[in-house]
Amino acid sequence: MIKRGEWHHLGHVLGTITALVNSAPPAADVDTLVDLESLQQFIKARVITEVEPPTLADLDGVHALRSQLRAAFVAPDDDARKVVINRLLATAPITPRITDHDGLGMHLHYFAPYSTLPQHLLADCAMALATLVTAGDGNRLRVCAAADCARVMVDRSRNRSRTFCDSGRCANRINAAAYRERQRQQA
Repeated sequence: MIKRGEWHHLGHVLGTITALVNSAPPAADVDTLVDLESLQQFIKARVITEVEPPTLADLDGVHALRSQLRAAFVAPDDDARKVVINRLLATAPITPRITDHDGLGMHLHYFAPYSTLPQHLLADCAMALATLVTAGDGNRLRVCAAADCARVMVDRSRNRSRTFCDSGRCANRINAAAYRERQRQQA
């Protein structure tokens, strides 16, 4: 089980994974990573460091990786997640090293400095998913429980009870509908 203090950098990488997966259908209405400008904005927003400036080939590589990462969230159990993650790890150019930057504390990077963006993401994301699953926390990888939402999330709650994504819409909408239904039944 991942301890509270260990979540800082791991949580950052898992946040990057969810942001990446949620940037395209079926999680989003439209793909938000459609050109180099949007990819550069993603890199800046997610504080992805030590990468070469992205190219159109990198954009294609990120799109391919994005669908592979989604498979870890939709997998029915840890055995299926293990298969997905092992496929990612088998192709990841992993070069581990200790680093300390951007207020994330001392942590491991799994990519060579100034790798391409897809190489960087593949190594870091595959290792983060592997860490989560080997710690017995693979069931924290989820798809939002709202019937009309396909966004992915990592449940970081203590009791593993989170069911809705952090879009701010799903839980509110479902809870409001349940409240209206209870009011209708009481009337």
